[in-house]
Amino acid sequence: MRKLFLLFFASIFSISLFSQELKCNVQISSQQIQGTNKQVFRTLQSAVYEFMNSTRWTDHVYAYDERIECSIIINLTSKVSSNEYSGSAQIQVSRPVYNSSYNTVLLNFKDDDIQFEYVEYQSIDYNEATTPEGLAALLSYYAYMIIGLDYDTYSMEGGSPYFSKAEAIVNKMQNSSVSGWKSYESKKNRYWLIENFQNSSYSSVRECLYRYHRLGLDNMADRLTESRSTIAESLKLLQTAYRSKPGSYILQVFFDAKAEELVNIFSESFSEEKKRVYTIVSEIDPANISKYNTMLD
Repeated sequence: MRKLFLLFFASIFSISLFSQELKCNVQISSQQIQGTNKQVFRTLQSAVYEFMNSTRWTDHVYAYDERIECSIIINLTSKVSSNEYSGSAQIQVSRPVYNSSYNTVLLNFKDDDIQFEYVEYQSIDYNEATTPEGLAALLSYYAYMIIGLDYDTYSMEGGSPYFSKAEAIVNKMQNSSVSGWKSYESKKNRYWLIENFQNSSYSSVRECLYRYHRLGLDNMADRLTESRSTIAESLKLLQTAYRSKPGSYILQVFFDAKAEELVNIFSESFSEEKKRVYTIVSEIDPANISKYNTMLD
């Protein structure tokens, strides 16, 4: 009986100690593809879920409840060949705010250049030492982007090792026939997403991520006014990046995730601080000016 108890305890401890990094919800939509056995898409969804949530992406130890919350929604719109599909994907990442029940969105990104081959029941495998297959490359790239972004919000440029791994995948995929991996195809794709995070010209954006989340949001439960001021000051770092390179992709990615949150944070602020924040965000992110106008009501 004692041996059974020890085995049970060891298994529970092992699960807790070696839980993987991601808690990734996966959804595959194929409504626009007609005349195809839908079972293959259910199998694909299970395979993607297993790959994202069971792969060890770092050498760090994660408790079960420390996993990074994220989601990948893949909308397949066409069948390119017998086993090849194309479409888009929505990737969202969030993290808990300290001492609260609130989760803040870190990334809400749409990728319009999804194309990969999948044979039903085929395993998805990734090996850093080799050039990955299309689907494995796509998923591994986003896994490292998710982890890198999460780490950047806890320590200054803490995500750099994982951004480097995402960049390595982009470099390996330069000879791929599918789009999304190359600089000349678009100014808003996987290539430019990681290029901006790795580009020292945008280091102020990454500093903002740290100050905004770790020094600002994480302290709001205890020091609301001071923390809100810290967030307002962090936005000046984005202004620096914008004035250096207007229209930077990384800034659009930031505000796609944060526009509504900024309105919620500063709607209850005092008038002078509201105006300072409004002046900054309306300059950098005019696409969301209608949202920011409500902040002044």
